[in-house]
Amino acid sequence: MKREFAPERLNVPGFAAAAATLEAADPVPKYERLVAELAAPAPDAVVNWTAHGEERPGADGKPVPWMHLEAEATVPLVCQRCLSPVDTSLGVDRWFRFVANEEVAEAEDEESEEDLLVVSRDFDLHALIEDELLMEIPVMPAHDICPAPVQLSSSDEDFKAAEEAKPNPFAVLGALRSRKPEEGR
Repeated sequence: MKREFAPERLNVPGFAAAAATLEAADPVPKYERLVAELAAPAPDAVVNWTAHGEERPGADGKPVPWMHLEAEATVPLVCQRCLSPVDTSLGVDRWFRFVANEEVAEAEDEESEEDLLVVSRDFDLHALIEDELLMEIPVMPAHDICPAPVQLSSSDEDFKAAEEAKPNPFAVLGALRSRKPEEGR
């Protein structure tokens, strides 16, 4: 009998012991925090992901649950040059080792090359996928070549004309200073 695993409530020890694999193509709108980062709605975009569990011997020789996660999506982000949407590929390819609790994870985090997570029989795999994709968003998404010319000035001609029509405050102060004291009385 083959065991069934649900990504919303993943039994991590069982998943790793069974060396099971889960995979899906989820619609991007299912990931609310990722959607909040998008420049435009992406109803047809998908997150393709695969998770594979395995057990490896730990330092004490006992089996330790591990998971390999691969996920990818192409989503519209805001181009930081032209401020229009730019399709950006996000990709995750990461190993996770599961430990007994937060204290162990914190103690072992500095020395481990892999990411550490706390083992659970009720693990939310979709939340992990979303977290990892969010961390892959580039700091400055941008087109290679923007579709529209980029405005390189911060003001237009009307703004400049209005600024030139205003008197220079230092010139006004200079005029006050140069007046004779008896003129001001």
